[in-house]
Amino acid sequence: MRHQILADLIAMSRHLGEPERDYVILGEGNTSAQIDADSFWVKASGTELNGIDADGFVQVRFEPILAMLEGPDLSDEEIRRVLGEAKADPDAPGHPSVETAVHAVCLSLHGVNFVGHTHPTAINSITCSTAFEAAYAGRLFPDEIVLCGPAALLVPYVDPGLSLARAVRRHIDDYLDRFGEPPKTIMLQNHGLFALGSSAAQVEKVTAMAVKAARVLIGAYALGGPHFMSREAVERIHTRSDEDYRRRVMAR
Repeated sequence: MRHQILADLIAMSRHLGEPERDYVILGEGNTSAQIDADSFWVKASGTELNGIDADGFVQVRFEPILAMLEGPDLSDEEIRRVLGEAKADPDAPGHPSVETAVHAVCLSLHGVNFVGHTHPTAINSITCSTAFEAAYAGRLFPDEIVLCGPAALLVPYVDPGLSLARAVRRHIDDYLDRFGEPPKTIMLQNHGLFALGSSAAQVEKVTAMAVKAARVLIGAYALGGPHFMSREAVERIHTRSDEDYRRRVMAR
């Protein structure tokens, strides 16, 4: 099982890193997968998603990483030390990504087993604009709801690393109170996208649909602005049994 999880993570990461998708370039982005209740794989800092192999990932323990979120503010060097100490094998090569704490928060959510963080040009055209919050105020079409959920989780710009992980956790708590389920997409202002899924395939499909929705949104603004679906229409699509069946099939 452990080897299959890593194989799925490698395949997902390579998929997200393919240059023609325009999700990331060079060393951008990072990915992760839960191994068990105690640990997870996360991309090593500085490695590229495109063509990544097993050596590009580090196994880390949840406990010391999540404990950082409850403790005092730490310097960059202190955070790096904690991440190093969180490695399941202290002698393993590679250092956990700076976003490891965000991955730990996301993988702690019920039903989330894989996470993909990318910087798609289409999405960053929106997250880096003054229209960021207004642009993601609604849903545009049914399949966006089926794959990406009833709403995106928006997080204002925060310094990457521990500060971002704390902000993401606060916003996820609010999202859970509002919708009763974890978000499928987290949009980080001036930064990028986190896609959450029960499987590697789901993360790939959520990312692809989020990028398509961003392109549609940019096109809608060119023609006068987006016409968002009503709250009732979004709720109807999100709770339809036939759409739930499609959602589960596509997550396999």
